Amino acid sequence: MSFIDSEAGCEAKPLLRPKMPELDSVRGVAILMVLFYHGFASRQSVEAFTGFPKLFVRLASPGWMGVNLFFALSGFLITGILLDSKDRPQYYRRFYLRRALRILPAYYGLLLLLALLGRFGMQGENVSWAFLGLGAIYLANVTLLFGVPIQFGILWSLAVEEHFYLIWPLIVRNVRRRAVGLFAVAIAFSATIARVVTWRLGYDYFAHYTWLVADGLALGSLLAVLLRGPLGTRDGLKLISLTALLASALLILPDFPLHRPLAGGSFHITALNLLCTAMVGGALLLGTSTWSFLVEHRVLRFFGEISYGLYLLHMLVFNIFDNFQHEVFPLVPSFKGHFGVTVVRFLICASVAIGLAFLSRRYFEEPFLRLKDRAPSPSEDVVREATAA
Repeated sequence: MSFIDSEAGCEAKPLLRPKMPELDSVRGVAILMVLFYHGFASRQSVEAFTGFPKLFVRLASPGWMGVNLFFALSGFLITGILLDSKDRPQYYRRFYLRRALRILPAYYGLLLLLALLGRFGMQGENVSWAFLGLGAIYLANVTLLFGVPIQFGILWSLAVEEHFYLIWPLIVRNVRRRAVGLFAVAIAFSATIARVVTWRLGYDYFAHYTWLVADGLALGSLLAVLLRGPLGTRDGLKLISLTALLASALLILPDFPLHRPLAGGSFHITALNLLCTAMVGGALLLGTSTWSFLVEHRVLRFFGEISYGLYLLHMLVFNIFDNFQHEVFPLVPSFKGHFGVTVVRFLICASVAIGLAFLSRRYFEEPFLRLKDRAPSPSEDVVREATAA
């Protein structure tokens, strides 16, 4: 018997519950990965350091993968909400109203801040009204198609999620559960092939277009579908998670004897999304065992609760700090290539961003979240929505 099955009578605690605190911890891990990546690695080279600083920056460098973990988690939670409510009245109204109340106030608040701060909130350039306009209709990830630079990079992932929210409820509502799973598989496969084709044509397959990154959401959605069928048991979830891990490894292992990545490395993103899906499954297994304390850490759950606001605000705080330092303290060396300055910058900016995210959650986002309770639905959906927030 494995450690995740060590709880006597663990079947009494189902894998799928109205509230799954272990997933708040997963969300906390994801936002901390992104925070450390942008704080230490995103704007400087690892090779600029030696010794411990080089090791630390190298460890922070994969933090961008936190977005993929967000995608897998979001696909799992949102698809679960949709599947569990598909036969109930006011399906579309309930879903879109609650998503709007959760996402739009803070998002448009950020766009307003970017407009008011102008160059001071950006990386030394004036904010483009074209970018803000496209961002306002959730096209921040495709601005390059309109000849508009992506000036505030983190908005791309929010655009992808909004495209998912727009289309996926229509599919879930109108087909059977198994067909939803087939759609998810088709989307995951299509996104992988799209990256390979993009690489073959000589373009950047790391571009953030929805059709190149949708497999993360699709695989999380597939997990939600499978857990509502015959595989919705502990043994079934272990099989799903181990299969995802094996598939992830099989997509990467051939690179080593070949000494080069297959398809230019475009399969690596698929492998990463499979790994993130397995992590969600593993968290559910741990969270329903005697080892639940490993995935219900209070600090991680705190970061999970404020993750949306922190994701929106942290780069704005970093940009303001960098511009303020350049304008007011020009003799202080830049953080680039200076680990001590980088640490001080991170501690100040992360503390401010965390504080602002907490205040935003408590005093700005929460009043809108409370309005969700007024939408007609069974009370269990209200609780489940809190997990997806």
